[in-house]
Amino acid sequence: MRILVADTFPETPLNEITRRAHDCAYEPETTTDQLPDKLDGHEVLVVRSTRVPAEVFDRADGLRLVIRAGSGTDTIDLDAASARGVHVCNVPGRNAVAVAELACALLLALDRDIVENVTDLRAGRWDKKHHARACGILGRRIGVLGLGKIGLAFAERATAFGAEVHAVTKPERDRQTLERARAIGVHFVDSLHELARTCDALSLHLPATEATRGLVDRELLSLVQPGTIILNTSRAELVDEDALIEAMDDKGVRAGLDVFADEPAASTGNIDSRLAGHPGVYGTHHIGASTEQAQHAVATEVVRMLDAFDAGEVPHCVNPGAAVPAQQDQPVSPTPLSSGRA
Repeated sequence: MRILVADTFPETPLNEITRRAHDCAYEPETTTDQLPDKLDGHEVLVVRSTRVPAEVFDRADGLRLVIRAGSGTDTIDLDAASARGVHVCNVPGRNAVAVAELACALLLALDRDIVENVTDLRAGRWDKKHHARACGILGRRIGVLGLGKIGLAFAERATAFGAEVHAVTKPERDRQTLERARAIGVHFVDSLHELARTCDALSLHLPATEATRGLVDRELLSLVQPGTIILNTSRAELVDEDALIEAMDDKGVRAGLDVFADEPAASTGNIDSRLAGHPGVYGTHHIGASTEQAQHAVATEVVRMLDAFDAGEVPHCVNPGAAVPAQQDQPVSPTPLSSGRA
């Protein structure tokens, strides 16, 4: 197979792809605008954060598979892919621990004013009285929105700190998720509004869908207690940024955010974001999944998926109804698996 890897990829799994006699082009600096010109003759595209718009599928006649080396696929035009007979797959769950660790780090940093402590020390200022105001995590009520693999991994770590973890009851949750949640000690409430009213912190672990976009809006933020912490390590679209800024200004809400609506598409650049610059925000650079452990785990799974595709299967397929392109020389069997989100 001819494969284009258009984002950063660990060296050892990349060598494994080449050892399998595939023609693999590694071009991690490829931009979205360059993708259509780079895909000529390639059957498989592997991306992480690079967006894959409809134009890619309109022009890449030989493309058969796109693998998103991560869990979310909202950066890929699924309708265009399906119309062109291109299967799109994700790699669910392999970066869950890394994202959960960052959410915990943001929670702890906000509680202990870590950024301000470091800033003052580097400036030669000593103000123990001002910075000794932490609430602590023990006994605090933390609401988790989304009990997929990442949400559950975060819940495990939060309970290890002695927090009470709460989530909204959903009748459609599968038994395995419920059993794991109960083993962790998750408490269930009847509604999102009740979660907002009763918790000291809310941590978001949901995909961006029509149902979740703008979920944290003015109405929800009007219910939270003053000083509540909002954590978002999933998708910027979940939060109404203007409403969050108002809540920080009016109620002393604080936020730990790894995602922003105006973040650059490339790995470096400038960001013009009122939210990112707000003093109530501890922000990171969309690095939730960017640990060596997580990236190696994701890349290893990508290699396994390429082997499966070469054998006629499509693991973790998110668009199993994709039309079969006329030039495809062998049938493939989509084998959709859970995305790890619930």
